[in-house]
Amino acid sequence: MHLAVIGTGRVGRPTAYTLLLTRLFDEISVVDIKPGLARAFAEELKHAAVSNRIDVKVNWFDRDEDLSGADVVVVSAGYPRKPGERISRRDLAGRNAEIIRYIAEVVPKNNRGARYVIVTNPVDAMATLFKQVSGEEFVISTGTHLETLRFRTIMAEHAGASFTRVEGYVGGEHGEEAVILWSTVRVNGVPVEEYFEKKNMVLDKKGVEWYVKNVSSKVIIEGMGATEYGPASAFRDIVRAIVLSEDTYLSVAAPTNFPDIPVEVCVSIPRKLGWRIGPSLYQLLPRPEKEAIHRAAKAVYETYLRAVSHLEALEKK
Repeated sequence: MHLAVIGTGRVGRPTAYTLLLTRLFDEISVVDIKPGLARAFAEELKHAAVSNRIDVKVNWFDRDEDLSGADVVVVSAGYPRKPGERISRRDLAGRNAEIIRYIAEVVPKNNRGARYVIVTNPVDAMATLFKQVSGEEFVISTGTHLETLRFRTIMAEHAGASFTRVEGYVGGEHGEEAVILWSTVRVNGVPVEEYFEKKNMVLDKKGVEWYVKNVSSKVIIEGMGATEYGPASAFRDIVRAIVLSEDTYLSVAAPTNFPDIPVEVCVSIPRKLGWRIGPSLYQLLPRPEKEAIHRAAKAVYETYLRAVSHLEALEKK
């Protein structure tokens, strides 16, 4: 199995390293257009492989179009948010669209049938763009799986329970329109509100939501410059589910049709994920959660349109 990671910045590097440690791949390729970066990182990966006794071939490329034969491609190339910048992920749409469009144009030609996992922000709109440009069958964004992990973290703290005993998902957009799907939440197997009532505890839904939506920008990025290990671990979960065809439910953003949106947009709904993109839990959700996901899909579409407008404006220059 051949993994490729395109973009070896502060997300791409820990992601590739974390995936190396899964031992799922006998070949790993790293790609970055910054001269010398991919090569330097490839040498680091080789040393790590030797230390961990992992027999893997490591390739490096300075050009996206030189990548070939990959089975799974993780795309993390792009501009990140930086400490002190008062911008949302959506504000990255224009300049990152240029990068994503180019990768979508040149990479699939030599990697037919690959599974594409988009990480670049605004991730759902960028996955939608990648799907539209490439026409590839398997394109997802990492969606709100990371929010789901953050949600389970804060819920465990609020509930006084082990995080391994907290179930539940976040759907919608990776960002401002993230939706906590309270109907899916269980603590120790008990519906969340029933659990808190039995414990005579108050469930602070607003505090939980603030944490899920803001811990990234207000705490992690401000404190250490970037999110690294949480995303890398989340992306490992997704790639492992694909490679092992686990058919486990993950809150990833897959192309989804809505009657009032002209293109399939990548919006997160808990769904079975394996070598194929499986069915979602959408029909089982209560109406308010369905409506919130629909609003998130519209927001993703609006960001996608901003990206497309930016690209069209560049072509006119």
